[in-house]
Amino acid sequence: MRNEKSGNLFGQGIGRRNLLKAAAAVGGYAAFGGGLILPSAARAEPTKGGTLIMGLAGANTTDSLDPGLAWDDFMIALSYGGLRNNLIELDADGNAVPELAESWESSEDSKTWTFKLRTGVEFHNGKIMDANDVVASLNHHRGEKSTSLAKSIFAQIADVKAEDSSTVRIELAAGNADLAVLLSDYHLGIMPANADGTVDWQSGIGTGGYKLEKFEAGVSAKASRFANYWKPGRAHVDAVELVAINDVAARQNALVTGEVHVINRVDLKTVNLLKRKGGIRIDEIKGFQHATLPMLVDVKPFNDVNVRLALKYAIDREQWVEKILNGHGVVGNDNPMAASLKYYNAELPAVSYDPEKAKFHLKKAGLDTLAVDLSASDAAFAGSVDGAVVFKESAKAANIDINVVREPSDGYWSNVWAKKPFCSCYWTGRPTPDALFSLIYAKGAAMDDTHWDNQRFNDLLLEARPQKDEAKRTEIYGEMQKLVQEDGGTIIPMFMNYVNGLSEKVQTPERQNADLPLDGMKAIERWWIS
Repeated sequence: MRNEKSGNLFGQGIGRRNLLKAAAAVGGYAAFGGGLILPSAARAEPTKGGTLIMGLAGANTTDSLDPGLAWDDFMIALSYGGLRNNLIELDADGNAVPELAESWESSEDSKTWTFKLRTGVEFHNGKIMDANDVVASLNHHRGEKSTSLAKSIFAQIADVKAEDSSTVRIELAAGNADLAVLLSDYHLGIMPANADGTVDWQSGIGTGGYKLEKFEAGVSAKASRFANYWKPGRAHVDAVELVAINDVAARQNALVTGEVHVINRVDLKTVNLLKRKGGIRIDEIKGFQHATLPMLVDVKPFNDVNVRLALKYAIDREQWVEKILNGHGVVGNDNPMAASLKYYNAELPAVSYDPEKAKFHLKKAGLDTLAVDLSASDAAFAGSVDGAVVFKESAKAANIDINVVREPSDGYWSNVWAKKPFCSCYWTGRPTPDALFSLIYAKGAAMDDTHWDNQRFNDLLLEARPQKDEAKRTEIYGEMQKLVQEDGGTIIPMFMNYVNGLSEKVQTPERQNADLPLDGMKAIERWWIS
């Protein structure tokens, strides 16, 4: 859960520049505390050695070592958690803390940001990282030719330049008080620059704790600990192997038989059975992950807001949590922000199952009945197909016929998601409302899966960015959540806990990051084998 300072990077009453300079003076990284450092009273100190084998859902044959294209657990865990570092990372409370940037400061209008880089940080190929590498890495996500999924977030950057070998200046088109937090996005790993200003993403070379040895898209990856890793107290195991296992039964069997040490997305119907297995423990974290059912609002019948509202009232969210999650989560309210987050609008009315209200909205759309296809696959989230069937049953009372189309797991994200008019999806957390809304819900968003275009919403997004008045920010983000709920093309039936299966040999920090699964996707460098 974010504390009261998480939205404003450095709290109230302390000068931004003075705090950052003080942090740098005492060794930046440790000075910020938080969940990145094991408390003295925590578990035993991490031990070195061994090979950590992870069997992960979320791999695709179209996967790429380009961090800008990472969009599911396998590649995010490999790139963000193992091969590369960002300028900034988040602690367990969601606060921005130094990673490759030793310190930073911004102008009063939050338009000009200056980042002081760590010196002597080495890439896996022996090259020493400098400001040119950072500039090229950030520019990789900018411009018309960029294919990065973070492109829409960083369209607000007007210019990036190296002031000297260890200083980078970022100029924004308009102020954004949350830029430092945005730079923790998992797409933004720093890579070595080529002579022409592009980056070398093809090799997987980074400054991270693990050096890539082998990669086969949609199949597996192997990496070994980088002997010259700059970050103390991280990268504990000698080597890590990631094995793509998208089928949940096969994934759990691999854990039970000892073929892997860690699996993600445990079948929630079998959690208690796994708990009774010797040598296995369940690692469950309440995070920001949520299931979604996006509709393309420029395709009939979803172009009518009343059809969208009818479907939102025709889904029984309590049943989803009970039957799909077995209680490992909470109901959603068509609001992508988790209730534990700062700026969450707690005053939004509940969108509860109400067949009569669904019929009312159908009539407003000029319809007595409605028939739609819903594409689903467990590649989206465990239980996606079962959830679609539960939706089909609850919608009957509203005179809505939902035809569940079971889609293949392989290629789901490239062939179905954001292409079929109505489908299953899921999202993990984002560090700020701006990151969440800019990436998914704003006009032209890089990961837009509904084609929603609400002018008021888009205007508010720009208004909120430079705003330093916390009360005003809360008001703006509250209205934006209301617009998503009432007008948006996304049904959000439930928030899902992160549930992983671990060998008892695998140890984790006492506090884990909850914004993303697998310890904020840093499991590779933070977990160890006892």
